[in-house]
Amino acid sequence: MLAALRLLKGSERRDIKSKLFFFFFFFFFFFFFFFFFFFFFALRYLLENHWYKQWRAYVESGDQNSISFPGRINNAELFEDTESYRLKDRLVEHEEYVLVPEEVWNKLVTWYGLEHDQPAIERKVVDLSSMQKVEVYLVELYLCQHSDMDNPVTAQFSRMDVIETVLKEARCQFSVPAEAETRLWVKNSDGSCERLRNLQMTVLDACLSSGQVVVMETRSKDGTWPSSRPHIMKNSLEDEELYQGQPGVCGLTNLGNTCFMNSALQCLSNVPPLTEYFLNNRYLDELNFNNPLGMKGEIAEAYADLIKQQWSGHHRSIVPRMFKTKVGHFASQFLGYQQHDSQELLSFLLDGLHEDLNRVKKKEYIELKDAAGRPDEEVAEEAWRNHKRRNHSIIVDIFHGLFKSTLVCPECGKVSVTFDPFCYLSAPLPISKDRVMEVFFVSMDPSKKPEQHRLIVPKAGKVLDLCHSLSKHTEVPAERMMVADVFSHRFYKIYQMEESLSCILDRDDIFIYEVSVSTLEDPATADAVVLPVYLRERTQGRDYSNTYYGVVLFGHPLLVSVPRDQLSWDSLYQLLLHRLSRYVTRPDSEEEEDPSEEDEEDLYNKRPNGLSEGEDEEEEETTAEGSTSQEPSSEAEENPLDASVGEEGAGVEGRPSPSPAPQRPPQSPQTPSSSPSPPTANQAKRKCCQKRRKLLFTLQAVNSNGTSDRTAAQDEGSTVSFNSQPYIAMDWDSNMRKRYYNEAEAEGYIKHDCMDFTPRKNPVRLQECLELFTTVETLEEENPWYCPTCKKHQLATKKLDLWSLPEILIIHLKRFSYTKFSREKLDTLVEFPVQDLDFSEFVIKPQKDTDPTLYKYDLIAVSNHYGGLRDGHYTTFARNKDSGTWFYFDDSSVSAVSKVQIESKAAYVLFYQRQDKIRHPAGSRDQDGGSGGGACCEPHPREQASRDFMDVD
Repeated sequence: MLAALRLLKGSERRDIKSKLFFFFFFFFFFFFFFFFFFFFFALRYLLENHWYKQWRAYVESGDQNSISFPGRINNAELFEDTESYRLKDRLVEHEEYVLVPEEVWNKLVTWYGLEHDQPAIERKVVDLSSMQKVEVYLVELYLCQHSDMDNPVTAQFSRMDVIETVLKEARCQFSVPAEAETRLWVKNSDGSCERLRNLQMTVLDACLSSGQVVVMETRSKDGTWPSSRPHIMKNSLEDEELYQGQPGVCGLTNLGNTCFMNSALQCLSNVPPLTEYFLNNRYLDELNFNNPLGMKGEIAEAYADLIKQQWSGHHRSIVPRMFKTKVGHFASQFLGYQQHDSQELLSFLLDGLHEDLNRVKKKEYIELKDAAGRPDEEVAEEAWRNHKRRNHSIIVDIFHGLFKSTLVCPECGKVSVTFDPFCYLSAPLPISKDRVMEVFFVSMDPSKKPEQHRLIVPKAGKVLDLCHSLSKHTEVPAERMMVADVFSHRFYKIYQMEESLSCILDRDDIFIYEVSVSTLEDPATADAVVLPVYLRERTQGRDYSNTYYGVVLFGHPLLVSVPRDQLSWDSLYQLLLHRLSRYVTRPDSEEEEDPSEEDEEDLYNKRPNGLSEGEDEEEEETTAEGSTSQEPSSEAEENPLDASVGEEGAGVEGRPSPSPAPQRPPQSPQTPSSSPSPPTANQAKRKCCQKRRKLLFTLQAVNSNGTSDRTAAQDEGSTVSFNSQPYIAMDWDSNMRKRYYNEAEAEGYIKHDCMDFTPRKNPVRLQECLELFTTVETLEEENPWYCPTCKKHQLATKKLDLWSLPEILIIHLKRFSYTKFSREKLDTLVEFPVQDLDFSEFVIKPQKDTDPTLYKYDLIAVSNHYGGLRDGHYTTFARNKDSGTWFYFDDSSVSAVSKVQIESKAAYVLFYQRQDKIRHPAGSRDQDGGSGGGACCEPHPREQASRDFMDVD
């Protein structure tokens, strides 16, 4: 087609008719060529069909002077009006217009010209559902500003235009300054608005259609977006914008246990290169919306909004609600308002920012290689290069370093060397091998109150070590002690001497009882039996029957040594009465006689408890364990009230058996026990001659929880085996307990002199923690290493060494220790330098550069944790990048501080910046008193005090 056009305009046009065949041949040939080549790769132009037909007739005539000469290109018939030059609706191709390639259009315009003021109707080829099509009609959008949504302007865009083109057009239409930051929203038919985040997405991919409203929003002076602001009074907004404080000196409101988040954010906010990266909007060009490992750019944008508000200088404090919502959306562990770890949030945030800002749009697969004897420099360079091929962001530029990992197989000696990137160092604290435990010692002497002791024992020791330590204070042999965990008036656990101390938590209430037998002997052959004894109060329940009773445990339980020759209920009663003599009063002589008619029955003979009478061996056979063999009699069956205790156990005065306690487990087996033989005539005669003494309490064999009574039928026949550790309950009537049991005296205890001793923890230097980090350690069984030579998992030795350090070095002090049996926080004071932290002794990379600043760091921020494991509070010390002043951030409160206040036992995460990257403000001076903070935040008296406090959210 182009060749034919050239023939028409050349000097060889003398014989036009003879060249018509040549023209049409090339016309159709180039038509198909342009169709397959230019259709996919070039623009299209609309040409009015009437002008095109006239032009074709003129060419076919071959007469330059023909009246069919088309003249200037005129597309007026395609426009709806000559002002907006908007295309008419429903134009039909080949009837009202034709499409010509860009080169043909340019030639026609050159040869014939274009009507004055008429624009070229340029259109692009779009990909619609796997087919190519020229978009004749553009997408017509209504652009408006967030502050004036009632006056939109109309603009047309190709479906292949990116959203950035729409934004540029909106900024141009509304004369927005270049330095102002803007963003776009599209208004849906239901009235809701949706962010157009990805500026590189096309109009087609963004699903924008003609008639939709696109709203441009401009960030306010105070760093907020108008759409994100709460609905508050206009004068309040003006006051906020008129306030001018020091940029960066801005608190964060606690939303409910969010101090951990506030602390991490304040630390990152005062990292100069990262904050300047966001303040200068460099992040906008690096947002990665398609990274499957990222958060669609939302975390980066939410963090950017927060930083711009903090550094606008127009806020005393801001509410990070939107940021918390975004974090909870992408990390469910941070949903809600529970307390969390600031270092864990910091780790998530750094990783999220990295993936949202990763410059690598498509990560390639890289096979990791072992050193295999190659020089460290070569392996390290390869590892770092491979890391940057998949991970390249501002976070990598600022925070990532490289360490060398060396694994040695203990069996074959195989050495594996790899170089791995790191974002922060988790440095362990030197842990003492000793442990402080507080226990209560209960002597066998009933006149002595329990003693509270503070003992120092080995952390890896056993229960016997605890007894040995207590023996030094009490002079009671360790083997004559029994250790128990007492919880809710019962024995939660009775420990064996060989058990590890790690299973005893600091919060456990540990009681150590003196016993008369050696706990190292076989209990079956010992001269005495150690019986756990509970104190219970029987209360009548709210029931229509007077026979329903419940039990309530009270007081401290006892471990009582009972000689085997005194295993009768009568002897045990007297022994326990003696043991409780310090806080239990005996009835006086006037109260001793109980004249009730039920005294005719012998209480001690009526319990199938396995304990013998002791005084009537000639009448009954007694087992080796002290249980009585008894046969049921017809008399007992006829009069159950006079028989022995059945399934539930009878009262002491012959009253019917009480119902089981409400807390009795329903699955407990219940089998009625057989009744004992009736008393002999001699026994009855002896009982009639004796005075009956009133009992303060009754005794009952119970289960280990003290909630259910045990009967003979529940064990071996009618006996109770001592091998199963029987538990005894002292059941008190409510009135008897009130009259004879001294509650205050029973709960009393004394403190041993050792309680005044508080072991002091010597401070450690940060360098010691770093040395521990680089110390050789053996892998744990849960995390073995697969040796390629042995072809199996091995507990190899591992050593980490620092190879290269980043500009910003984060050091996490591992204060929280977690094991299978214990959790604790180490409140050791770590001495860390504020300036001139030298890493040259820890970096093993050959130091070719002699510049000392490459290995020297200055402190810029500290995340603090006050309190313990269950509760605590996070705060921040940070150095302002503009003024060099140190500030203390406690949620919404901010105050200037001096350097001497920074070091404390609460320091948890340290932020250091390499000295050669630190920008010192002009005219700044080294602080020693917190001066230079400005009038915006005067130091609070409370903040000037010692920081070693606990402030629970």
